[in-house]
Amino acid sequence: MKVFPFKVPKSVEDSLIYQEDHELVFYDKLHQHEEIQISLIEHGEGTLIVGDTINSFSAGDIIVIGSNIPHVFRSDNAAGSKVPSFMISLFFKRGSFGANFFDLPEFNEIDPFFLSSENGFRVQSKKKRLRKQMLELKDQTKLNRFRSFIGILIHLSNSKKKKLSSFINKKKYTENEGKRISDVFEYVMKNYNNNISLEEVANIVHMSRNAFCRYFKNRTNKTFFQFLIEIRIENACKLLSKNKEVSIKEISYKCGFNNISNFNRKFKEIKGVTPSDYRKE
Repeated sequence: MKVFPFKVPKSVEDSLIYQEDHELVFYDKLHQHEEIQISLIEHGEGTLIVGDTINSFSAGDIIVIGSNIPHVFRSDNAAGSKVPSFMISLFFKRGSFGANFFDLPEFNEIDPFFLSSENGFRVQSKKKRLRKQMLELKDQTKLNRFRSFIGILIHLSNSKKKKLSSFINKKKYTENEGKRISDVFEYVMKNYNNNISLEEVANIVHMSRNAFCRYFKNRTNKTFFQFLIEIRIENACKLLSKNKEVSIKEISYKCGFNNISNFNRKFKEIKGVTPSDYRKE
């Protein structure tokens, strides 16, 4: 399967694509596709990279990813767990039902959905209702599924949202470009707790240090070390939430920081609160 561009499997007759993923690991290579993606995470948790932003996903999340936004779902159970993750998704293009279908005045109410989808978003309200609608899709006829889909768009338009990415590079990547960035992301997500030098990560993609720095910044809108620190902080958040008995100092070392003061400073820069306050909340 190609890393870039990613093709969503579909039959010739389907304008609206319904997909279930029961996997130990979701598709964890950096990829993009023309279709807008609406996903319910029913089981599973992990790291979600969308555009230039590192996030987490967990059970109950409803996530929307816009057309051609590079993204990665990397499950935390990637290393040997036998408990599958489960995600339900809808895929569609704005023009799937006719070039001007969503431009009809009757659809003005869902304009906020399309506007917000350009950066991707996580739903923060109406989740119970939306989850019910997503779970009902499986056994519906195609016509009833389409009716439910319009209802889902209305609820998404009227829901509170948290933007997932601040920078979107609309460029369509070649397979080779996508594989390079994907290899870097995968290496960092596996080794974030170790010391990682520019030399070793540049060697992964067969580039010089300077060439790699320019390449990475142009495609992610951040330096490599900004990306590495955000991966470390996101994983620290999971440990702070789940391992209350482990000290903050120990967590900082587990996530690749060499001293606690640097960890505290970077954590507050990214999350807006100190690690101790984050754990209390």
